[in-house]
Amino acid sequence: MVEAVEVGLAGPASEPWRDAVERAEKVEMVEHLGHVFEESGSVVVARYTGLTVAEMTDLRERMKAAGARFKVVKNRLAKIALQNTDRADAAELFVEPTGIAYAEDPVAPAKVAAQFAKEKDKFIIVGGIVGKGAVDAEGIKALADMPSIDEMRARLVGVLNAPAGKLVRTLNAPGEKLARTLNAPASDLVGVLQARKQQQEEAA
Repeated sequence: MVEAVEVGLAGPASEPWRDAVERAEKVEMVEHLGHVFEESGSVVVARYTGLTVAEMTDLRERMKAAGARFKVVKNRLAKIALQNTDRADAAELFVEPTGIAYAEDPVAPAKVAAQFAKEKDKFIIVGGIVGKGAVDAEGIKALADMPSIDEMRARLVGVLNAPAGKLVRTLNAPGEKLARTLNAPASDLVGVLQARKQQQEEAA
């Protein structure tokens, strides 16, 4: 009797309905991933094969505490979401079982991912998306070394509370440089990462 029911569920009559549901779910996921890639300050792409359920839960909780999220994704859907966008180069990162960490703060997911990778050798950062460009693993690690938005805010408060002389020197910085700093989008860090990488190469 059980076998008959199972065959009925898998029969031709139920396939169109299942196919329609699966297509709708895939379309919804592609749209969601497209929004993540477009709106996030950064997206970290990593391999997680070999992590235990407890370790994955720990990673998600750390991300949540930092204001970020970690999600396991289907590579084919991620590649579709990246098609015909400025971030299409990042599609090559999506091979093998893959997860993404992302947040509005471009530094937060990179910091958590980099620290987790130090502790868990099965968690491997392969690259990511910053602004409108793809970066490699070294780019993500360089991003992780930068102060987060909250840290930058704290530093700003420190400057505002500093003695008058120091505050005056800060405010008297060359106008063009100050304007560039204030007007630069928080997510547009590709140039900074490239410059940092070049400095490291020259120093080596």
